[in-house]
Amino acid sequence: MTPPPPPLATVTQPVAVVSERLPWRHTFISLRVPNFRLFATGHFIAVIAIWMQRIAQDWLVLQLSGSVTAVGFTVALQFLPSLLLGPWGGMVADRFSKRKILILCQSAAAVLAAALAALALSGRIEVWHVYVIALILGLVTVLDQPARQVFVHELVGPRYLRNAISVNSTTFQLGGLIGPAIAGVLLTAVGAGWAFAANAAACCSTVAMLLLLRRDELFVSAPAPKSKGMLREGLRYALSKPTIYWPWLMVGFISVFAMSLPVLLAAFADRVYGIGAGGYGMLNALVALGALTGAVASTRRRQLRLRSVVLAAGMYGLMLCLSAAVPTLPLFGAALVLSGFWCLMFLTASNQLVQTSSNLGIRGRVMSLYIMVLIGGQALGGPMIGFIAEHVDPHAGLLVAGGVPALAAATVAVVLARKGELTLKVDVRNRRGLLRVVRRAA
Repeated sequence: MTPPPPPLATVTQPVAVVSERLPWRHTFISLRVPNFRLFATGHFIAVIAIWMQRIAQDWLVLQLSGSVTAVGFTVALQFLPSLLLGPWGGMVADRFSKRKILILCQSAAAVLAAALAALALSGRIEVWHVYVIALILGLVTVLDQPARQVFVHELVGPRYLRNAISVNSTTFQLGGLIGPAIAGVLLTAVGAGWAFAANAAACCSTVAMLLLLRRDELFVSAPAPKSKGMLREGLRYALSKPTIYWPWLMVGFISVFAMSLPVLLAAFADRVYGIGAGGYGMLNALVALGALTGAVASTRRRQLRLRSVVLAAGMYGLMLCLSAAVPTLPLFGAALVLSGFWCLMFLTASNQLVQTSSNLGIRGRVMSLYIMVLIGGQALGGPMIGFIAEHVDPHAGLLVAGGVPALAAATVAVVLARKGELTLKVDVRNRRGLLRVVRRAA
């Protein structure tokens, strides 16, 4: 009788981490891989379009309903499926072709964006239409996001994985810089419908890009066989590794409280500063400008450390609190740039640490749990933050959004310091390392 195979987590190996500091000419070295270069190009176009749709959708709901809470409810509907079904999406990503999953999901997203465009351009769109399409798009995201996260490794292999994650973040934030600005112009000039139409076309271009990839150059991992307890195995694996569950915890606080920033910015643009749709796009673009800087900086990060994840989360929370306290629009914009920087430093650090700590055969399930918390948390936080902004004050909403993650980061830092017997040392003679974390003397 043939003995049963050993558990998946024992026969696969973690991805190697390249810790040396790259020269500046290698900042985007993963783009040397032809498949990833093609993927990044298509991803960049798609991100510009999805940001255009996101801004147009939020502003359209605000104008149709007159309610910031309704904007938050739209966010909740789009992200709720990931909260409820995220692990299932990860299991599918582990068992089937990531490329085929992405083609299917992007085709569905194109149809949904085209439906929004048709309703908006015909003048027949109502809030409930946006709600229904947001919910269906959320179901598509359940499959799309785990497959997309794991597919990066199939494009570049282990050697360039960390750099490719940072490049993806860079293109996402560069698109986030351009997309809201274009959306602001379109909303003012011709309305939301054309922003939705642009996203439908971009989804079609993504499908074409996926079909053009050189399949013989992909680093395809063997699909995980179907077995009982696959989801439980992924959960046990994640909880067994501090480099997975601590970032997971911090992502939970950030996603619930601090990732609904567009909802708050809609309230600031409409009710605090009165700068309209164009101003709303500008505020989102300022966040993206800081995030773009953070994404580029993350490509220079030499080591992945848990303390870096906690520090970046705490700084992001503090920057949001600073944004709530500043008295003028120019200072508010400057604080948003800093917020975007630390947000991206946190997101790339946590994503990289979780991915490089996960075995290949189980990574889809691990990343689906990560995405479930990252995206699903916004389903809880969007309506809550929107309610505070509408019924209390936008400044209070921003203070809650930043204050809770900052306190959580400080608490986790104390716990980790006690577990590792660490302390903070001041060295005035070391210009590069004035403050250092060192092991406490016995």
